[in-house]
Amino acid sequence: MTEVVQAGLWGLLAGSALLLGAAVGYGVRVPQKVIATVMAFGAGVLLSAVSFELLDEAYDEGGLAPAAVGTLLGAGAYTLGNVLLARRGARHRKRSGAKPSRTQPSEAEQGGSGTALALGALLDGVPESAVIGVSLLEGGAVSLVTVAAVFISNVPEGLSSSAGMRRAGRSRAYVFGVWSAIAAASTVSAVLGYTVVGAFPASVIAAVTAVAAGAILAMVADTMIPEAFEDAHLAIGLVTVCGFLVSFALSHA
Repeated sequence: MTEVVQAGLWGLLAGSALLLGAAVGYGVRVPQKVIATVMAFGAGVLLSAVSFELLDEAYDEGGLAPAAVGTLLGAGAYTLGNVLLARRGARHRKRSGAKPSRTQPSEAEQGGSGTALALGALLDGVPESAVIGVSLLEGGAVSLVTVAAVFISNVPEGLSSSAGMRRAGRSRAYVFGVWSAIAAASTVSAVLGYTVVGAFPASVIAAVTAVAAGAILAMVADTMIPEAFEDAHLAIGLVTVCGFLVSFALSHA
């Protein structure tokens, strides 16, 4: 099996977790505290993966400057895209919609919000999948920690967002169509991460890895953590730390 095919399959595996979460979120009425708990765990997993896998690798490959500049560019690009999509109805795309003031709008309430939600999901998923392909460049083997972190975090993302889509009146076809498309985009992103980025020198690869890290960090802070703490209970911080430690342990196993 060629490494290009491997990159695509690993990206598809990680992206399929969104469909798994969507199936639970759309088909089962999960208690809000459970959604918050699972989202907090996923946020902790991603924070650890960014710290000990992506940024650490970017620093080792290119030094502090490419790592820092790339991180800022990634966070800036994500924030800009998020601001534009938020104005079109995608601000609360990861919210399950328990509180009226923080719900996803229906198409009747804001025209074009369905497209914005889909683009927002794409914006969230592309950086995560791209680094899976990039990780294959290091020794020809994928970073299982990165794949596991993206997979684990994708489950609560799909769960919470799909629950919110259901409450906003989105059809089953729309919900699963969106997440199927994002899973397919995850496959393509992983392949491009391996094929396109692999042609660049080490310093550029380091910067690209850092760009993805910055985008993921901004995504966690802007979309995952707010939902995790929406209905915070006293153990929510501990749950986040547990997710962080699980990813940390995987990266040092």
